[in-house]
Amino acid sequence: MLTVIIPTKNHERALVPTLAMLVPGAMSGTVSQVIVVDGGSTDATAQVVDIAGCEIMTSTAPLAARLRSAVAAARGNWLMFLRPGVVLDAAWVEEATRVIENAVARQTVASHAAAFRKSAAPDTAEPLWRQVLALFSAALRGPHPEQGLMISRQFYERIGGHRDDAADPEAELLRRLGLVAAAADRRRLTEIGAAVLAAGGERERQRDRRAGGDVRDAAGHGPERSDRGCLVALVRLTDASVSCVATIRVG
Repeated sequence: MLTVIIPTKNHERALVPTLAMLVPGAMSGTVSQVIVVDGGSTDATAQVVDIAGCEIMTSTAPLAARLRSAVAAARGNWLMFLRPGVVLDAAWVEEATRVIENAVARQTVASHAAAFRKSAAPDTAEPLWRQVLALFSAALRGPHPEQGLMISRQFYERIGGHRDDAADPEAELLRRLGLVAAAADRRRLTEIGAAVLAAGGERERQRDRRAGGDVRDAAGHGPERSDRGCLVALVRLTDASVSCVATIRVG
């Protein structure tokens, strides 16, 4: 039903919670395939993907081209794009299924796309009024790539997918979808009821967008790594079922 696509480059630590969050979707049959499109990681990203039983496509092509190649390999009629580090709340499987069922019932599959609801961190130190203002401002700007994107494959291909000439192909696609929604007399892109609880990996992604895809910053420093490492457990997602549990050390 749903193919999840995650672009990575040296995101070993951020990828773990995102893959773990997908397990209930795989067990329910909502998620039928997970494709990680990697830009040439030098950390343990490939090891994490392998242990989770997901597919990995490695290429040094620009981000937009990598994402389109994943869509071409997707088996699902629906696509879900997630950034590494994104964690959705427990209701995401039910809400994603509802989005698909409603689109089919209303015969809007060919023009349907949605993003997950943005949520303020519950332990933030910001005053409540600042949190409310931030959420209101975000609503006016439209969804951010870290809110994910669910879109029918038919609509993705019809609108032209991710564009090579965009500085941030994910954000540009969301803006384009917002314009399509506005032209159809809808205020904005449809919002999925489930909320984004966590997001991460933006610093590494900004480095990945630099010319040549070099993940080092101007001072020559690579992605931050913990000296202690990170002990993680992943449930294998192969064939939408739990086939094994493995524990690995990342970092």
